[in-house]
Amino acid sequence: MTGPRRTGTVPLDRALSKLGFASRAEARTLIREGRVTVDGRQVVDPARAVVPERITITIDDQARARAAARLIAFHKPRGVVTTRRDPEGRKTVFDVLGPPGDGLIAVGRLDMASTGLLLLTNDTQLANQLTDPALRITRTYLVTVRGRLEPDAASQLETGIDVPGARGRERLSAARVTIKKTSGRESHAMVELTEGKNREIRRLFEAVGHEVTRLHRIAFGPYELGDLQPGAWREEPAPRRERASTT
Repeated sequence: MTGPRRTGTVPLDRALSKLGFASRAEARTLIREGRVTVDGRQVVDPARAVVPERITITIDDQARARAAARLIAFHKPRGVVTTRRDPEGRKTVFDVLGPPGDGLIAVGRLDMASTGLLLLTNDTQLANQLTDPALRITRTYLVTVRGRLEPDAASQLETGIDVPGARGRERLSAARVTIKKTSGRESHAMVELTEGKNREIRRLFEAVGHEVTRLHRIAFGPYELGDLQPGAWREEPAPRRERASTT
């Protein structure tokens, strides 16, 4: 029986997928057939916990180098979920991407109703860096809400609000809220966050009496959506792996 995984580890079949060697299903078959070694030792358990960045893998006695680091910017359409597979059968971002998404993982998430910039990479360290709350990397959104958004409410969102969470009350805040247009019917704002908490923007606006009707991410750190159309993607310059160091 496989014991609890240490922090930073993943199952071996997932590691092979993340490193771009095979799909996860293909990896499980390779491992069970005894065709994979880790640091010179044969492994036949797909659930064996490993740290992808710290192991040497051979498949069929051939050493495999890590796939070149990739980062893509994708314009997530409305109505698709940010997951590899969905148990409810809904369309996923990987269904939309097709083969270009093989071996990639999403950097954070956008909920099903949200649209805009989603980053995907095969570099787990880079993904961890971009989503590390301690680094306070800015995500920028265009938000439409019902009703008139007053400056006092925008200031309250920046100051912070205690809202219900999975483990009791949780403190949420926006780094910056800029009102772009407001009327009695609806308001438009640009919101900047430095953390990626679950449904953070929707929960913040609900706390001040506004329902979010549109949530569109236009930037994540230095990466911008630009003129990408829904469902389209572009390759970003491959980042140096040193940038993704967690030390």
